[in-house]
Amino acid sequence: MRIVDKDINKKQAKERITILVTEDLKDRWQDFTKKSNYSTLSKFIREAVEFYIKYSSKPNPVNTISKLSHNLKGPLTAIKGFSHLLIENYKDQLDWDVLTKIKEVFDQSLNLEEIIKKALDNYKSEKTEYDLLIVDDDSSTNKVLIDYFRLKGYTCKYTGSGAEMFEELKLNKPKVILLDIILPDISGYEICKRIKADDRYNDIIVFYITAVTANEVNSNIKETMADGYFLKPFNFSEFERIFEYF
Repeated sequence: MRIVDKDINKKQAKERITILVTEDLKDRWQDFTKKSNYSTLSKFIREAVEFYIKYSSKPNPVNTISKLSHNLKGPLTAIKGFSHLLIENYKDQLDWDVLTKIKEVFDQSLNLEEIIKKALDNYKSEKTEYDLLIVDDDSSTNKVLIDYFRLKGYTCKYTGSGAEMFEELKLNKPKVILLDIILPDISGYEICKRIKADDRYNDIIVFYITAVTANEVNSNIKETMADGYFLKPFNFSEFERIFEYF
């Protein structure tokens, strides 16, 4: 299929891009453009690409909230601890006005700590249902998989480590997890064992996505209770095996 921009603007150089797709995918795109009142298929593809670029550049909300909490709690802990230390150990040696100010700092640190806790609790209460969670620290892998499953009509999220994944599970429970084996913090094997041993999550379908050998993965499937695996580089037709779980 060839995308041709019919509006030739002499003032702006344009590049013709050719995209090869299956007839089935082409028909789906064309049906969508008609239903959505797009004038041309090329216009639909341009807007879709622009939307994807903008969307994928946004920070992962799970990561953002975790970092915000860490950045606030670190200095707050120091302020709270130091002010409490001064009050307990030097209250008889400090001027009353100074002691009162320190006590106010300590009380305000307690109030701020409670505000942060409530804000985080409110965020965690906002659950978002989706189909699939991808756990991989390689951003290109995440983007390719998310793009593939969204084209198939499924909703996705991703995290880049085991710790982030477990934080995400506290908020939302996906139907399927695609789990890399080699992660920066926790082995995918260990993560899968924890998931399958937890009554809250053991009904989640877990497939490994990995570049390690098939022999190694097969030797760990039974022990970790994973539901299967996909080897990198992917044969995307193999992912159809998991569609029945959505």
